[in-house]
Amino acid sequence: MAPKVSAEYKRERKKELVEIAKQVFIEQGFIHTSMQDIMNKAGISRGALYSYFDNVEHVFLEVLRDDDETNIPDFVSAKETSIWLQIKNWLDEQRLYVESIHQTLLQARAEFFLSSHYVKDKDNSPYISVRYNRLIETIADILNEGKRTGELNPQQPTQSIARYLVSFLNGLMLDTFQLGYDQTKIKEQLDVLLFTLEQLVHPKSIHEE
Repeated sequence: MAPKVSAEYKRERKKELVEIAKQVFIEQGFIHTSMQDIMNKAGISRGALYSYFDNVEHVFLEVLRDDDETNIPDFVSAKETSIWLQIKNWLDEQRLYVESIHQTLLQARAEFFLSSHYVKDKDNSPYISVRYNRLIETIADILNEGKRTGELNPQQPTQSIARYLVSFLNGLMLDTFQLGYDQTKIKEQLDVLLFTLEQLVHPKSIHEE
C-alpha cells in the first residue's frame, strides 16, 4: 500500500511544481511547452504530474495565478506614506519589470491569450477576467482613497484612469519584448506616463507648491 501523503505536503509539492513550470514557460513560451517538458524539468512521472494538473493549460493558469500574487499592486496603508508616492513607487517597480522582460512570463502570456484553445473557450478560463478586474479595482481603490482624503483630485473616472494605466503598461511590455529596450525607450515613456498621470489625478502636494 502506498504511504499516505498529507494535505500540507501536497500543497508544498504543488507549489514547487508551479515554480518549476514557471521557469519552463519563461524559457520556452506557452506554445512550445508540453507536459513532458515540465515532467522532465521536475524529474517526476506522468502520473505524479497529472495528479496535480489536468493539462498544460491548467498548469499555466496556476503559474499565472502565482505570478500575479507578486506583480499585482499591493499598496501600503495611506497612513504610512502619501498615495502619490505609493503610485510613483509602483510605476518604478513596473519599470524594473519591463527592463527584465525576457525573464518574465510575457511571451507565454501573449501566446496563451492568443492560442486557439483559449480564444475558443474563454468561458472556461474565468480567472483571466478576474485578474484583469482585480488589477483595475486595486488601482481604482487607491485613487478613490486619495480622492477621499483630499490628496488626489482625479480629473477622470478612477476606473478609466486605472484601465488607461494597465493598457499603457501592457502595450509597453509587449513592444519592449518584440522590439527591445533601445527602441521603446522605457524610462522616457514612463516619464511621459507619470507626467500624464499627474495631470489626471492632480496630487495635492505637487499642485500646492
